[in-house]
Amino acid sequence: MAKDFEPASDKEFLEFIVQNIVDHPEDVEVDRKVDEMGVLLSLHVHPEDMGQVIGKEGSTARAIRSLVRIIGLKNKARVNLKIVEPEERSTGSRRSEEKEGLEDIKI
Repeated sequence: MAKDFEPASDKEFLEFIVQNIVDHPEDVEVDRKVDEMGVLLSLHVHPEDMGQVIGKEGSTARAIRSLVRIIGLKNKARVNLKIVEPEERSTGSRRSEEKEGLEDIKI
């Protein structure tokens, strides 16, 4: 059965799992990069779905990572998963607004 494996089936597997977990399956996007270290799958989801993908104390994210690694091991590839934070969080705009508010208070 391993001979029927297509290189991007790990990507399709991840998309299938996540689309069935989240409330906005149409926003699930997976980027696949291959280099000398192995395969890196970068997962992008709707901001409201981050909690569902990560789970309580990261349990869902750990489970998804384990499943993706198993797919890789069966096909002699090292597969890693990166869950990309939505842009609202990664830009730090909210933090800068909070800092500005604190500077006004310090006087």
